[in-house]
Amino acid sequence: MIRDIERTLIGREAIARRVREMGLQIASDIERELLAEGSSVDESGRVSLISIMTGALIFTADLVREMPLKLSLDLVTVSSYPGASTMSKGAAMRSVLPKNLKGKHVLIVDDILDSGQTLDLVDRLVKEQGPASVRICVLLRKLVPRVVDVPAHYIGFDIPNEFVVGYGLDYDNYYRNHPEIGVLKPSAGAGA
Repeated sequence: MIRDIERTLIGREAIARRVREMGLQIASDIERELLAEGSSVDESGRVSLISIMTGALIFTADLVREMPLKLSLDLVTVSSYPGASTMSKGAAMRSVLPKNLKGKHVLIVDDILDSGQTLDLVDRLVKEQGPASVRICVLLRKLVPRVVDVPAHYIGFDIPNEFVVGYGLDYDNYYRNHPEIGVLKPSAGAGA
């Protein structure tokens, strides 16, 4: 697998450090909002994290361990890069969104903000339920013009317009288990 990686953009130590910082910041922001409402930080059912699968799986697992909050975790599947594609084909829900988000503080977690279509779709569907707040957290934000302008509240790293894999991100469902964020060699398929 490592022989298919042209170069590393973000190493595992930098990822771990940034995920820890993000988790603590998110928890602090949500805790402050709960306390301002007069709610207990440990009040059951007030914080819901929605992770977009499958790319955000590893990021979400590490992030929630850094968030000292009582929260529920839901997973949704949205497809936008089917198979061996390196270009978004538009976002489509592949699973059911939780239906109990009214009055909750919702954190949507995704691996990468690229075209904006996936996060826009999930954000709109969540907001239709009347949550108390909605925040978007992404590990990576590509510095590109977006099809849909979606503001991310928490961003791990800004990256150039390159197709990346590792730490949950894939090419044709491979390389998710690579522990760093890397760029594939063209001979591995992503540049072809």
